[in-house]
Amino acid sequence: MRILTGIQPSGTLHIGNYFGAIKPAVELQARGDAFYFIADYHSMTTLTDPEQRRKNVLNVALDFLACGLDPARSVFWKQSDVPEVCELTWILGTVAPMGLIERAHSYKDKIAHGFSPSFGLFSYPVLMAADILLFNSDLVPVGKDQKQHLEITRDIAIKFNLAYGEVFTVPEPEIREEVATVPGLDGQKMSKSYNNTIDIFGDEKTVRKKIMGIVMDSRTPAEPKPDADKNLAIQLLKLVAPADIAKETEERLRAGGLGYGDLKKSLFEHYWNYFAEARAKRAELAANMDYVNKVLADGAARAREVAAPILKKAREACGL
Repeated sequence: MRILTGIQPSGTLHIGNYFGAIKPAVELQARGDAFYFIADYHSMTTLTDPEQRRKNVLNVALDFLACGLDPARSVFWKQSDVPEVCELTWILGTVAPMGLIERAHSYKDKIAHGFSPSFGLFSYPVLMAADILLFNSDLVPVGKDQKQHLEITRDIAIKFNLAYGEVFTVPEPEIREEVATVPGLDGQKMSKSYNNTIDIFGDEKTVRKKIMGIVMDSRTPAEPKPDADKNLAIQLLKLVAPADIAKETEERLRAGGLGYGDLKKSLFEHYWNYFAEARAKRAELAANMDYVNKVLADGAARAREVAAPILKKAREACGL
C-alpha cells in the first residue's frame, strides 16, 4: 500500500499541523510505502517572498524529521524538485470539469479571508490531484477540510481513466476524526490565517503567554462546569496530556473547584513536555543542515524514479 501526504511551507508549523498531518504521517510509516513531500508549488498561491519560502521549506523539513519522520522508511522530498508534477497538472486539467473545480470551498474561503484570486489558487485542486496520482497513491491522510479536494482527485482520476484507459490508481482518504480539526486559541480551526496557533517548537515565554491568554467565561472556580468537554483548554489538553490526566482534569472542571488559571498552566506544562524530545532532536538537526538538504535531494531522486514511468504511461495514453 502506498501512502502519500504533503504539507505547505506557508509558515511556522503549529500543533494543528502536528496532530492533523505530521503525527499521522509518522505513524503510517509502519503501514506501507510512505511518500511525503513539502508542497512549495502550492505555497506560491499565498506567499510571494522567495527567501521566506526557502526558509519555510527547510523549517518544515526540520520539523518533520524532528517529529519522527525516518528517511530510511519513507520518501521525503520538496515538490518543486519533481517537475513531472507540473506536466501532469496540465494533462489532468484538460479533463477536470470547470463545475467540479468551481465547487471547491477552499478557493472561496481563501478569497473571503483576503487572498487575491489567481489561476493558481483556483486550480489548486488539480495540482493536488497531480501530486497524488503521479505516485499511484492508495491512501491519502487528509484533514477534514481537505476531504473535498481528495474527492475531486478521485473524480479526476476516474474521468481520465474513462477517457484514456486505466492509468491512475483511485486513492482512498484517511481522516482521523478525533483530531480532524484542532481548535485554535480563539475556538476556530487552528490556522496561521486566523493567527490563533500554538507553534510546535514555539519560544517558551511566547507560548506560555498565548496559552495563559486564552479567553474563558466568567464563571468562578467553585462553580460546576457541566460543559467541561467544550472548554477550549480541555480540548487542547486532551491532545498533549496522558489520557488519564486529561480525563481527571476534565472531571475536576466539571465538578467545580478547578480555576481556569490552573487549567491553563497545566495545559502549557503538558504541551512543553510533550514536545521536549522532538525539540532536542530539532536543535541537533539544525546544526547539521547538510544532512537535511541531502535527505531532501535523495528523496526527490527516489520520487522521480516512481513518477517518471507513471507520467510516461499517462502521456502515451493521451497520444503525446
